[in-house]
Amino acid sequence: MRSHYCGHVNEALLDQEVTLAGWVHRRRDHGGVIFIDLRDREGIVQVVFDPDRPDTFALAERVRNEFVIQVKGRVRRRPEGTENPNLPTGAVEVLGLELTILNRAETPPFQLDEEHVSEETRLRYRYIDLRRPEMFAHLRLRTEVTRVMRRYLDDQGFLDVETPMLTRSTPEGARDFLVPSRIHPGSFYALPQSPQLFKQLLMIAGFDRYYQIVRCFRDEDLRADRQPEFTQLDLETSFLDEDAIMTLTEGLVRELFAQVLGVSLPDPFPRLSYAEAMRRFGTDRPDLRNPLELVDVGDLMKGVEFKVFAGPAKDPRGRVAALRLPGGGALTRKEIDEYTRFVGIYGAKGLAYVKVNDPAVGREGLQSPILKFLPDEVIAAILERTGAEAGDMIFFGADRARVVNESLGALRERLGHDRGLLRGEWAPLWVVDFPMFEWDEREGRWNSLHHPFTAPKDEHLGLLESDPEACHSRAYDMVINGTEVGGGSIRIHRPEVQQHVFQVLGISQQEAEDKFGFLLEALKYGAPPHGGLAFGLDRLVMLMAGAGSIREVMAFPKTQSAACPLTQAPSAVDPKQLRELGLRLKSPGKAVE
Repeated sequence: MRSHYCGHVNEALLDQEVTLAGWVHRRRDHGGVIFIDLRDREGIVQVVFDPDRPDTFALAERVRNEFVIQVKGRVRRRPEGTENPNLPTGAVEVLGLELTILNRAETPPFQLDEEHVSEETRLRYRYIDLRRPEMFAHLRLRTEVTRVMRRYLDDQGFLDVETPMLTRSTPEGARDFLVPSRIHPGSFYALPQSPQLFKQLLMIAGFDRYYQIVRCFRDEDLRADRQPEFTQLDLETSFLDEDAIMTLTEGLVRELFAQVLGVSLPDPFPRLSYAEAMRRFGTDRPDLRNPLELVDVGDLMKGVEFKVFAGPAKDPRGRVAALRLPGGGALTRKEIDEYTRFVGIYGAKGLAYVKVNDPAVGREGLQSPILKFLPDEVIAAILERTGAEAGDMIFFGADRARVVNESLGALRERLGHDRGLLRGEWAPLWVVDFPMFEWDEREGRWNSLHHPFTAPKDEHLGLLESDPEACHSRAYDMVINGTEVGGGSIRIHRPEVQQHVFQVLGISQQEAEDKFGFLLEALKYGAPPHGGLAFGLDRLVMLMAGAGSIREVMAFPKTQSAACPLTQAPSAVDPKQLRELGLRLKSPGKAVE
């Protein structure tokens, strides 16, 4: 039905006849001559209909936006002065000789070039939204990304292996999506949160190098970069240590940016330990384009009378840190109050600050409500340690270390964007040397910082029972521009070590057998040393596209409430289906029994 895509019509086709098919992007009637901008996935071309072909011209008069049409015509150069340099087809136009209306269209709920259309409307009519050139560009970029990924891993000897979508529930991370079984009444499958256990089984089976671009499911609260169903590039290898895996996957990302964006990333990526990242940036996913850093001042505060600072300074799990903002003295009181409310989101009880007018004269050159609580020698030490200069602002966080890290880390990130401080376009890094466990104060137990199959460092094996807090793992995360795009680890391949880790996590031997018995059994039959990594494909494409949300790079995403306005999912089901599954709604939409 067509000889060329609209976006491919150019000067190389001058004086040739072409057949095009697509959607009417815009129709214009200029003094007896009708212009139609015809659009398909490759772009837009201008088609001209003259009145000397009355039948075709009359048909063109009936055409409206988003009609689907076929045009046969001759390519000619646009008249001088009417070229459109913003279009690849802008030097030419097609003289319409024949026109067929393939399908009519009602007026769409929004125009494709309309701004400020609500996301709810865009998702309700996603098939219209996807016609926008920027949306098509995002999904084309996604295709290019997966093509490069597959080619790279194929060249490295990886095998593409599919793992099950219906599997056993192992609720050790987020909530599972459960699927009731009709054949096994009262039993449920779970949709996989990741292929973690199956890819380990593939290593035990000797497949050596596995990868899969796989759909995963997590029933968790949503954010801009989270969805209940998402896609990841999952890979696993045998007989490679963490350095080799990081080198291999770093090479993949460098190849990806070079091939798709024409960008050269650093070789090698810098590496930061988890402890250093938290100390300097308050987060394990720092944006290195941002020059702001946190500075510990707790040792200076232990002897002050100001309990807001002294208390956390003396607490082994507390922290007092400063964040210097160059030129921050220009902030208004209203802006400071807004940043105070912002850190409150992360549990901070307030945001102390010192405005630096002239550090050379000490206390007299500063402004702050907290100065009266601080001795001169402490003030001098703070100015020296932070490197404060005239016109700067110093913010302080004092609380449990987690609260200080989260609040000042988020403030650092926001200030970097608000004040235009980001330097460079891309800043990748690895974060390594993670703790194996983190203490859950509410539950009174240890949790895995990554997952319970992550191997401890060999030299820390003895700490599993004696000092879990000091035990570090063989895990590694790749971060780009403050977004974690991939994470992985060396796995536990010896059953006795896996049992020790389960014990630390408070998982009894019986519970371990019930949940992970098939893995523990497999580990007894010659499991090789192995490890891997998973890239969040949606996040990675979001970054590369410069989009604000992963919903912008997914064809049919869910809303923030995990709903699909297009299909109205989730929805009620026929009572007959529930009876076949042995289910009955106790209270509609709330529970089953």
